[in-house]
Formats: sequence, structure tokens, C-alpha cells
Amino acid sequence: MKAKNFFEMNNEELTNKVDELKAELFNLRFKHATNQLSNPLVLVETRRDIARAKTVLRQRELGISEEPTKSGKKAKAAKKATK
Repeated sequence: MKAKNFFEMNNEELTNKVDELKAELFNLRFKHATNQLSNPLVLVETRRDIARAKTVLRQRELGISEEPTKSGKKAKAAKKATK
């Protein structure tokens, strides 16, 4: 998942996504241990996605970035539609 996607989520969605990714990582570790995982790079990607999401949350705590507003998403969508 791209970092841009994480910046477009609000804080509640980000925390839910981190929890979801942690559960997925847990399951992937078991598949890897039992040799049922066909692509082990998925483990790396999942860990990096967790780090990206946590980074965005921390940046918002420190005031480096802001949580998106609903009107901002609509404005972006309208802007894309006019192009």
C-alpha cells in the first residue's frame, strides 16, 4: 500500500488498519513456519505497511501532518473529475 493512501485515512481508520495488518502478519508468520507461504516477501511488505501507518499516526500526534477533512476529499474528487 502506498504512503499516500495512509495520509488520506483518518486516525480511526489508520488504527483499524494497523490492527488488521498485525493480524495478517500473525497469520502470515504461521504460514511461513509451516511452509505454506508461497511468497515470503509478503511478510516484508506487511511489516512495512504497519510502519507506514504508525508513522502517519505519529506525525499527526506531533503536528507534522494533519488529519484529512471530509470536505478535502470531496474537493479532491471534484478536481479530478474536472480534469
